[in-house]
Amino acid sequence: MTINGSGKLIVNGNYNNGIASKDELRITGGNIQIDAADDGLIGRDLLAVKDGSVTINAGGDGIKSTNDKDPSKGVIAIEGGTFNIKAVNDGIQAETSLFIADGNFTIASGGGSPETIANREGSMPGPDKEQGQKNTAATSTETESAKGLKAAVEVAIGGGTLEIDSSDDAVHSNNSITITDGNLNIASGDDGIHADSSILINGGNINITKSYEGIESKAITIAEGDIHVNASDDGINIGGGNDGSGMDMQADAKDSLLTISGGYVYVNSQGDGLDSNGSISMTDGTVVVSGPTMNGNGSLDYDQSFEMSGGFLIAAGSSGMAQAASEESTQNSVLMTFSETKSVGTVVHLEDSKGNGVVTFKPEKDYQSIFISSPKLKKNTSYTLYSEGSSTGNEKDGLYTDGDYQDGTKVVEFKISDSVTWLDESGITTAKSEFGPEGMGNPGDRPARPEGGTPPDDMFGDLDDETKEKLQAIMEKERAGTITSEEAQAQLKELGIEFPGRK
Repeated sequence: MTINGSGKLIVNGNYNNGIASKDELRITGGNIQIDAADDGLIGRDLLAVKDGSVTINAGGDGIKSTNDKDPSKGVIAIEGGTFNIKAVNDGIQAETSLFIADGNFTIASGGGSPETIANREGSMPGPDKEQGQKNTAATSTETESAKGLKAAVEVAIGGGTLEIDSSDDAVHSNNSITITDGNLNIASGDDGIHADSSILINGGNINITKSYEGIESKAITIAEGDIHVNASDDGINIGGGNDGSGMDMQADAKDSLLTISGGYVYVNSQGDGLDSNGSISMTDGTVVVSGPTMNGNGSLDYDQSFEMSGGFLIAAGSSGMAQAASEESTQNSVLMTFSETKSVGTVVHLEDSKGNGVVTFKPEKDYQSIFISSPKLKKNTSYTLYSEGSSTGNEKDGLYTDGDYQDGTKVVEFKISDSVTWLDESGITTAKSEFGPEGMGNPGDRPARPEGGTPPDDMFGDLDDETKEKLQAIMEKERAGTITSEEAQAQLKELGIEFPGRK
């Protein structure tokens, strides 16, 4: 079926679908308005749109393809046009591949994202999480979902403007997602962008205003683009698997990698900022992380390694789970842990002995630790860290460029001699190993923790199993946000456990 011309077509699918083709459906123009009890537009083998204006109000999916027998079919390809889609289920759902080259899209699925998204970390996934299923085309259509864009094999976006408001993932693939251009504004009740296997971002402007986890996959590569992520849990998460933010999110660590080789990335997260069950590699680009305020999460969190060889990264957040880059990094970095929490908006400034600024940053939340990695940090060079004060420069996401820093208070002066320098107010300090009583998931090769962070392993060697279980329960409550760090500390004290330096 082909629809073309400049006329207007109004379809009321009062019983079932709006417009459906048993083979291919092509639209090259016109003004199409659809109200459907079930799906709006269906092309079994192919649904292709070149131009036109399409408005859909669907009780099922807005636009979909359905051929799950032939891997070369079941494709949706959109080259242009204007789309206004309201769907109870998925906005656009391809049985195999979804290609968007251009167009203007306004998509609301499942009633849109909730006003607030609770941090449900540590809870079992609900029935809408599609966990435990095989990643096949057949199962992708069997489960009720309300995603914005969805495909079983791949989603590729090369342009266009997309406004997506979804109760489920905004952009979802059971395999891979590639974004090379376009403007995406996303509000999601679950993940902003999720792919079970891999995500490549090589351009475009991505603004995730609301999400549970911002960007999630087993492997994520960011090469170009301007990305802003706001998340109630992890900002960028290397988990893997079908909607991997649930309990079965653990992926094969050797294949789990976050690679940042360019672009600009800003993350504002209540959970971990950059989180990898495997490794992180950064060679270029700019990353700014406004991380968690609670000690159960960290601005940076990785299990294997974080090799920093280029680019600029600053990450502020709580101190309880703070990590720095790996010692094997070729670019130098600093992790500063303050004795007390700094209030939101308290400026931190780092400069060398000649007064040349390395960074001036005003975190958007309370923080107790701050990690800085910059090409300006050189070995055998002295630096001074300041707190408070102000800057006359231009500010973006808390990061100042140009201008002068003034009226600050000197906190610590130090000289860089190693790839990672751990600091507190007394000067250079050593890293503490991570604690890990049985059942709390302590990876043996994780990097060491800073002074004032979580305690070493042997602290819990004499605890009985019952006390260890109580300890784990308290820490999980703090991590989930059901109790404050102060309440957790009080409960731990009742058990006779005190963490040195823990606030």
